[in-house]
Amino acid sequence: MKHLWLILIVLLTGCVERPKHATPVDHFQLDRYLGTWYEIARLDHSFERGLEKITATYSLREDGGVKVINRGFDTKNKRWKEAEGKAYFVENTDTGFLKVSFFGPFYGAYVVMDTDYESYAMISGPDHSYFWILSRTPQLDQETKSRLIQKAKEAGFETEKLIFVSHK
Repeated sequence: MKHLWLILIVLLTGCVERPKHATPVDHFQLDRYLGTWYEIARLDHSFERGLEKITATYSLREDGGVKVINRGFDTKNKRWKEAEGKAYFVENTDTGFLKVSFFGPFYGAYVVMDTDYESYAMISGPDHSYFWILSRTPQLDQETKSRLIQKAKEAGFETEKLIFVSHK
């Protein structure tokens, strides 16, 4: 039984998959991606439930990785919540495919599927239940938002279940 747990831990901590049709951007430029992004839309998960005014801030770590600070306002408890994580490239620094961890040795996929670095980013997690649209500002123009939602739908994400985040 002890060996089974060890094998399971090795498999969980060493395996970072991306969903089918969640293709990472080529020629990824981390230096242009760093900084603060506002969450515009997401699929529901317990770790963000009840949060508004959500941001993700990315900066370089001393070890060459990326420091991730996710922050949101808990509307029920009237306080800010913050989580710090770390991310590292999975394949190479030229591909928008990273692994991110907020819990010790456990990593999940972080796939930058589309970005112009200046205004929007479209992100997938390890499967089709994880999806985000981010913006450099609290609002994203409707044309870009609609295009990203359509692209996500074509990639197999349940876009009718998107939650649109308030930044007011």
